[in-house]
Amino acid sequence: MVERIATIGFGEAAGAFAGAWSVPTAAYDLKLDDPAACEAMLKRMTAHRVVAAQDVAAAIEGADLILSLVTAGSALEAAMVAAHAIVPGQLYCDLNSVAPDTKRAAQAAVERAGGRYIDVAVLAPVFPKRLAVPLLLSGAPAVDAATALSRAGFTDISVIDGPVGAASSVKMIRSVMVKGIEALTAECVLAAETAGVLDAVIASLDASPPPRGWAATADYNLDRMMLHGRRRAEEMREVVKTLDAFGTGSAMTRATVERQDALARPGAQVPDGLTAKLDMLLGRSRAEAAE
Repeated sequence: MVERIATIGFGEAAGAFAGAWSVPTAAYDLKLDDPAACEAMLKRMTAHRVVAAQDVAAAIEGADLILSLVTAGSALEAAMVAAHAIVPGQLYCDLNSVAPDTKRAAQAAVERAGGRYIDVAVLAPVFPKRLAVPLLLSGAPAVDAATALSRAGFTDISVIDGPVGAASSVKMIRSVMVKGIEALTAECVLAAETAGVLDAVIASLDASPPPRGWAATADYNLDRMMLHGRRRAEEMREVVKTLDAFGTGSAMTRATVERQDALARPGAQVPDGLTAKLDMLLGRSRAEAAE
């Protein structure tokens, strides 16, 4: 059984989880050391039935499950601090949204001290799902960690075969699309509103064919770029001029010009199927891809 949980960091995610736990929980957050923020943080922890710890060592002492839930820039430091106090065998679940290399560096610090490090990717916003948020785990102790997380109340846990870095690779690369679409949306609607054509642009987008599965969409989009990237890049340069004239920003569109140009294969025989296109773009032979 999981009898005690510790969180390093007590922001939005930790609060979402702790409010749904019935397991005794201790937490440490840097705001506890800030006179201007300490009182509010103490009240917040108390409201979630969480014991405020004076430091990381006190928070993780005796914990069956340690969850690191800090900002991305603090993830490695949090692991290094925890490594000074972690007991051999303790499970250290790193749920922070950071690059695989960052997680591997954190793993090294934790495992040198005898801790068991697990790469955990949180694949959806923590609200409103809370303990039902999908978690993807990788690393040698991932199966044991999945069991512990399940006992702590999490209900949507998957394990990906692979070392630390596999789960975070999924998270980081997925964010290219998820966060990229958000940024593209902003770039589009800000310009449309400024031009006074927002309703017409939205109506035109709504009239587009409904989205297909992502594999089919990726195959189709790569096909268009490889065959017509040069022409599309020229069009997008004009789009950049349009957006710059409105002064609403064109960063995403400028990057689109570069990507369309880079993927264009004028005159080439573009193969059918997503995998074959990726092989061509990555310079892989069919034998290399099969390995």
